[in-house]
Amino acid sequence: MDRRRFLTALGCSVAASPFITPMAFASAPWDNRLVVIILRGAMDGLDVIRPVGDPDYAGLRPTLAAADGLPLSDFWHLHPALAPLLPLYESGEMGAYQAVSTPYRDKRSHFDGQDILEAGYGETRSLGARDGWLNRLLLATPGIETETAFAIGRDELKILAGDAPASRWSPDADLRLTPQAQRLLEMVHHDDPLFRDASAQAIALAHELRMNPVTAIDDDMMAEAMTGMTNRGGDHVKIAEFAAGRLRGDTRIASFSINGWDTHLNQRQGLARVLGQLSDTILTLRAGLGPVWGKTAVLCMTEFGRTARENGSRGTDHGTGGAMLYAGGALRGGQVAGDWPGLGPADLYQERDLMPLRDVRSLAGWVMRGQFGLDRAVIEDAVFPGLDLSSEPGLLL
Repeated sequence: MDRRRFLTALGCSVAASPFITPMAFASAPWDNRLVVIILRGAMDGLDVIRPVGDPDYAGLRPTLAAADGLPLSDFWHLHPALAPLLPLYESGEMGAYQAVSTPYRDKRSHFDGQDILEAGYGETRSLGARDGWLNRLLLATPGIETETAFAIGRDELKILAGDAPASRWSPDADLRLTPQAQRLLEMVHHDDPLFRDASAQAIALAHELRMNPVTAIDDDMMAEAMTGMTNRGGDHVKIAEFAAGRLRGDTRIASFSINGWDTHLNQRQGLARVLGQLSDTILTLRAGLGPVWGKTAVLCMTEFGRTARENGSRGTDHGTGGAMLYAGGALRGGQVAGDWPGLGPADLYQERDLMPLRDVRSLAGWVMRGQFGLDRAVIEDAVFPGLDLSSEPGLLL
């Protein structure tokens, strides 16, 4: 019997969410915070941040280009499901960057697209890579410490995989061992430092969270977070509460993902649901972080965009260019940034997709430069090898 099954046989109970991956955390010698949310399934940036001022938009989307958007300007409308975030946009705490993508082109596979997004290399090198760009950020930073955490029964986030120390934990996991089982586990793992130390960390953190939960948000914070929420008791809210609790302490970087963005049919219904979850998540982070929110940058990134033209099932198919949403008091919100390529037939990528004009990795790179003071060479050579950061994108305060 392998050790994973042995752990289960000893009584490790894991109640992991099927919709959200494990949390990944890392403490660092900075006071600023970074949260990276992976929107798995390819978010339709043209529906979330609608270019209603483009003369070709309505014709490409006869049912999706509804008149129910929230005006941000004469050109841009916000999807109505993000109405709870409109006050953040108006106060400069939330924004978007349009027409971005990773280096991935043409095949439009979710698996490859997500690997490339999280690995952060160029297209060819990212496929099969075992480390992620957040881990390389930590590897390039002196003084990194590991949070006491461990993932049980779930795949690790590739974005934080690698040689640098980083902690992993699913907040829905409940590790409970009798004293006899814990002693037996110690004996079995005594001569295996990897499993011995990991087991000890998992048990210690489980005990810490039961005795002194870090996810607690006081009544005023929770009341603020619940305003406008669409699903107050969902797993996404628990994830955000847990993340906020860790980030109020020593943790400086957190990453997790939200699934459900693959909207091939009935997009109006499906997209509204996951946008509601994203809205809940950001509001809970803001409320839970309190004054730390002003030092926090939240990046919401997806593997690729979707087709400019809606399909026959009132949805959209896998595309190329898309949008990145962002939030936090450390960034310049209240804007839809980025150049606009247009939606005319000659403007589209392969006459079907929004043309990407900027590498989304460069946006993350500039945010890390502003948040953590990294040299440009470190970002271009170590974090995103081969990347040209290009000009400052206007996200930093």
